[in-house]
Amino acid sequence: QAKDHIMNRNITRIVAIAATLAMGTSLAACGGSSADSSKGHVYFMNNKAEVVDQYKELASMYTKKTGVQVDIQTGAAGTYDATMKSELAKDNAPTMFNVAGFDQFAKYQKYVEPLQDTDVFKLLNDTGKAYSYTIDGNSYTLPYAAEWYGIIYNKELLTAAGYKQEDIKGFADLKKVADDIQARKAELGVDGAFTSAGMDSSSDWRFKTHLANLPIYYEYKADGIGSTDAIKGTYLDNYKQIWDLYITDSTCDPKLLASKTGNDAVAEFVGKKAVFYQNGTWAYNDCINGGMTDEQLDMLPIYIGAEGEENQGLCTGSENFWCVNNNSSDADIQATLDFLYWCVTSEAGTSAMADKMGFVIPFKKAKDSTNPLITIANQYVADGKTSVDWCFSTMPSEEWKNGVGSALPCLLYTSPSP
Repeated sequence: QAKDHIMNRNITRIVAIAATLAMGTSLAACGGSSADSSKGHVYFMNNKAEVVDQYKELASMYTKKTGVQVDIQTGAAGTYDATMKSELAKDNAPTMFNVAGFDQFAKYQKYVEPLQDTDVFKLLNDTGKAYSYTIDGNSYTLPYAAEWYGIIYNKELLTAAGYKQEDIKGFADLKKVADDIQARKAELGVDGAFTSAGMDSSSDWRFKTHLANLPIYYEYKADGIGSTDAIKGTYLDNYKQIWDLYITDSTCDPKLLASKTGNDAVAEFVGKKAVFYQNGTWAYNDCINGGMTDEQLDMLPIYIGAEGEENQGLCTGSENFWCVNNNSSDADIQATLDFLYWCVTSEAGTSAMADKMGFVIPFKKAKDSTNPLITIANQYVADGKTSVDWCFSTMPSEEWKNGVGSALPCLLYTSPSP
């Protein structure tokens, strides 16, 4: 695909290369070698550690099918930007990479290839095209996942505690139920109402980004805006009260949370040591691989005590985008575009992304997901609940999010004890 597109850009690239060489600099060019260099090479720098195994499986399948080498590298949580900077400076630079939100896109904008004339871009549905970052008529990103998140819960444990989903219609209800479960944890055979809200880099994104989205969403909504350079903190008290609930009605002492990891939270939830677990549709495989069944899983919205939240659904949107490195060779760009096309059209590719990764991919030929958490999310929409838009791609900056993450542990010592 996109052969005409590549031909049209060659003159521009040659001029750019000549100018760069004349300045005495070097390009992070030629995406890498492969057993058959004539077929090109795909090197994907991935930022979603939770689906790296699924991506590697896809890469292996594609290489066996086509003979094109596909390599996957995943930046460790909290180090993706540093790894990207290092990798993009190499001769064997990534031919494609992820960006999460416009702030990160802006960091790598000089590397991104225009994609609007490619076959894979033309497969995006209207929602996908609307998500893509477009500047001066050029679209540079492929949104590859619409996702949902909220509070996943174990239906069997909630029932055993004497409650059902209909009993929780807002923050006050959630607190009442969680406080009761925490008080009766020995009787119920759990360690706490909520899984540990770990603050290491494998887990803190759930709170400095995903949880922080709720007060920002309501602030944006109240002010009639879509972004801001400075958060006023209108709903800061709401944020603190849901955080307080997470850390007091928890599987562990709040003072231990700084060292708890994402894997700890998964183990607690699948081990039936907690009823509630803040995460998203992408966590489905972790739950099933841990021994849970579809019948045990359900999701609640994240309630923070905002007015009208009884009509709230799950959080939804996309901040996840594929970009193609414009410094790669034409053969590698072509190989990368072909790989992406296969991912969003083939049975193997769309099944992996829909069922195993938990994504709703906004492409016309994508398979409908069989992930029951996505079915639950869609049911909230069908029931007329208002989905909470993801605002964290328009938060002031990545540094701002990291500041929130750094501040949260301080609240571990100012919140009430269990």
